[in-house]
Amino acid sequence: MEACIITDRKQWNDFVASSVCCNITQSYEWGQLSEYLKEEPLYLGVVDDSGQLCAAILVFIMVAPIIHRTYFYSPRGPVIEDPASPAMTVLLNFLKAEARKRNAFMLKVEPSVADDNQHWLSTLKRRGFHKIPNATHVRNEWVLDISPDEKTILAGMKDKWRYNIRLAERKGVTIREGKSQADIDTFYEIYQTTSDRDNFFIHPKGMYEDVMRMYGEDGRATMFIAEHQGKAISAIIMLRLGEWSWYMYGASANEGRNLMPNHLLQWTGMRWAKSFGCKYYNFRGIPEILQEGEEMWGVYQFKKGFGGYPIHFLHTHDLVYQPLVYKLYSTMVDIKHRRDERAFRKHQQQIAAEKSASKPKTEAKSNAEASAPIENKASTEVKARV
Repeated sequence: MEACIITDRKQWNDFVASSVCCNITQSYEWGQLSEYLKEEPLYLGVVDDSGQLCAAILVFIMVAPIIHRTYFYSPRGPVIEDPASPAMTVLLNFLKAEARKRNAFMLKVEPSVADDNQHWLSTLKRRGFHKIPNATHVRNEWVLDISPDEKTILAGMKDKWRYNIRLAERKGVTIREGKSQADIDTFYEIYQTTSDRDNFFIHPKGMYEDVMRMYGEDGRATMFIAEHQGKAISAIIMLRLGEWSWYMYGASANEGRNLMPNHLLQWTGMRWAKSFGCKYYNFRGIPEILQEGEEMWGVYQFKKGFGGYPIHFLHTHDLVYQPLVYKLYSTMVDIKHRRDERAFRKHQQQIAAEKSASKPKTEAKSNAEASAPIENKASTEVKARV
């Protein structure tokens, strides 16, 4: 058993796809998107005596702001069946050696396992990791089991969601698969509108072109565009790996939202994933605190209407290589999060006050189900993260 740098894309993806820790952010292509963040990916794996991968981790070489020191970060890694196995020991030793070469002061991991997995929690602690409260990747996601037949999946949705799917079809909304550069241009134009309307960060168009190109080579990416009377009004990008599919990016124009194209797009995405044998449809991010007023509450309500359940991933864990540098980094992070939290709460209060002042007293309660946005903010929760 030995650790090494893995360069074989198919070997890597086949292993990740078959693992219980399967996640799109540990796929080979995800590391290739690092150029948009000016980060370097490292594909580290452990190969057994028969030459088969038995552990893997995609890490990004990051630079902490202000202190300008290097560290390793793995989104939803490592990928391994048992963190207590000898393969994990070999992998961590190899990581430590790579950290010395690059003067990295820590390894930050956010494994793709549930937060109540006591085996992972106790094993990470024994191996020197410690849990921290601040996540880089959104910890809470909404998942739907799409292994049953279509009739059963539809029966699990809220009545209004089934009605809206049929309504979109009756109103003349059509869905087509986007395959050309012109289709990507259309998606990005609508995505910019969505970003401006809902105030979230999006990457340059080139990143979404690369997503479609790289994942599309093996048929693991698709774009669906909703049109009405020949005009594009909504679009989504879907990815799949192993038994999982992900609703990655979504865009909706300001016009035509009353036609419910978003509901029909999601149903189309589910059927696409099922056609490839996927068992799970991951809507991605939802609020950490599930109560009205929290950020992404409307997005959560939209996703929840299709049925499904929440997944709460394991807390972020840090393995420290250089304690003094890490202490300085932790102090900086704590200050930033406190400042961001105060700014967010102030912003929410301002929005609530503006809504209260502009809403007529006789106005009926708005129907969030009828106009829920399709955009997937899970993909943009951190500006500096692909």
